[in-house]
Amino acid sequence: MRADRVFAYGAAAGLLGDLLFGDPRRGHPVAAFGRAAGAVERVLWRDHRGWGALHTAVCAGGAVALGAVAASAVRPSRAASVALTGAATWAVVGGTSLGREARAVGRFLDAGDIEGARARLPHLCGRDPQALDSDGIARAVVESVAENTSDAVVGALVWGAVGGVPGLLGFRAVNTLDAMVGHRSSRHRRYGWASARLDDVAGWPGARLTAVLAAAAGGDARGAVRAWRKDAGKHPSPNAGPVEASFAGALGVRLGGTLSYGGRVEHRPVLNGEGRAVQVADIERAVRLSRRVSWLALGVSAGASLLRERVVGRPAQQREKGNS
Repeated sequence: MRADRVFAYGAAAGLLGDLLFGDPRRGHPVAAFGRAAGAVERVLWRDHRGWGALHTAVCAGGAVALGAVAASAVRPSRAASVALTGAATWAVVGGTSLGREARAVGRFLDAGDIEGARARLPHLCGRDPQALDSDGIARAVVESVAENTSDAVVGALVWGAVGGVPGLLGFRAVNTLDAMVGHRSSRHRRYGWASARLDDVAGWPGARLTAVLAAAAGGDARGAVRAWRKDAGKHPSPNAGPVEASFAGALGVRLGGTLSYGGRVEHRPVLNGEGRAVQVADIERAVRLSRRVSWLALGVSAGASLLRERVVGRPAQQREKGNS
């Protein structure tokens, strides 16, 4: 098997594993990384950007190094390389768990159990559920599905196509660090600055690919592109903006508006203002769109990996033959 097929086969196996099994309930590698990063923070924390940058370098660099060592160890065996890529992909993507949690909230809303929906929502996003009514919860779920399609699936596949197993692990490490210390709390405003900025950089290509694929796979490509071009730049996040706007246009709904995080109220701009208000049924539509986008992203990433190897790898092989 050629080296350029290792990622394609391994990533397909990993994404299929996520579809069939979802995340493990115990011993998840991402949870183990989170515990390790928390231990590093307890040692390094200072209210200073430099110490936060060191924390980011140690944790994200450690994940990349671990991936590089593991990939190097199995490189002589193509089968082992595919297996490692598959295991790494399964470990870092979370599309099935994302859909499962979104649907769980939707079932509570369908049953009219607003308190049950509020209790379940923190499994999916960090908003204050008590501040939300049924429509607000449904909107929060759709926005979270859109954003996490990029963060939990597409971004990882993009960096896996670029860097193999180190790319997969590195992206998930950066994304996890942002979730842990990248928010603007009093403790992490300075310390988490490096993690937040690195996450913005790492998430940029995956977010744009997610927006493109949402437009292609949704029910209204023109609406998705129009909302993306018109409204994405208004969002405070450079990566969530394109993704949420494209999902909003593709689904024909209106996202954004007032929300609350940790007792702090934010008034975000409306995305796809021409759309209708989100309804409970749109949760299922968003989950299905997320699934289609994920599989399309696998195809694009695998194709890019094959193309990269042809463009970059073939001249190198020819030079090696010429020197032999």
